[in-house]
Amino acid sequence: MRLLNKRGFSAQSSSSQGLQVPSDNKRFMETLDKYLSKLASSSATPGGGSAAMFVASAGAALLAMVCRITAQNAKSKDQKKAAERIIKQADALRKKFLAARSLDEKAYQAVVKAQKLPKRTDGETAARAKALQNALRRAADAPLNAAADAVTLLDLTEQAIEVSTRALRSDLGCAAEFAGAALAACAYNVRINHKYMRDHATIALQAARLTELEQRAALLIQKIRLRLAAT
Repeated sequence: MRLLNKRGFSAQSSSSQGLQVPSDNKRFMETLDKYLSKLASSSATPGGGSAAMFVASAGAALLAMVCRITAQNAKSKDQKKAAERIIKQADALRKKFLAARSLDEKAYQAVVKAQKLPKRTDGETAARAKALQNALRRAADAPLNAAADAVTLLDLTEQAIEVSTRALRSDLGCAAEFAGAALAACAYNVRINHKYMRDHATIALQAARLTELEQRAALLIQKIRLRLAAT
C-alpha cells in the first residue's frame, strides 16, 4: 500500500518494508493525559527525573521517525542501510528511556520509604541511615545512567544528519534539543541526591562522570546546531 506521510514523501507502509515501529512493553503503556495528570498531582512521583526520561524517549522516537521516512525514500542501498541501523538503535533507546522512567520513580519511592523508617534506638537509627544512603545512591544512579543514554541519542542524531533529507532536519533538531534538555534535567536530579549522600567517594565518581557527559553533550549539541543551520 502506498502512503503519503507527514513530510509529503511517497512511501510504502512501514510493515511492507520490515520497518515496523515496535510497541512498548505493556507495563509502560499509559495514556499521555494520564501520565501528565499524575505528574501534575501532589504525589512525589512521577517527578522531574521521570519527566526527563519521557522527554528523551520523545527525542528517540523523533529520530526513529526521521530515519524510517529516509529509509523508505532512500536513493541508495548505503543510505537505506545507514538509516535502518539508526532506527534499530533509536528504538532500543526509546524503550530504555521508558524503562528508566519507571526505575527513577521506584528509586525515589525507596528514598521516601527509607526516610520513614523508625529511629527510636541507636540500632534503628543506624539501619535507617544505611538504608537511606543506599536509596540515595540508587536515586542518583538512575538519572546518571539516563544522562549517558541521552548522549548516545545526541551522537545518533548527529549521524542521522548525513543520512536524512533537508525536509527532515527540523525534526532532527528537535530530537537533539530534547536529548539535551533531558540530560540537563537528569543532572539536576543527580546533584540533588548528592546533597544528602555521605559516601564522598561515590559522589566524586558520579560527579566526574556527569561532568564528562555534560561536556560531551555540549559539544554534540553545538555541532548539531551548526550543521543544521548550514543546511
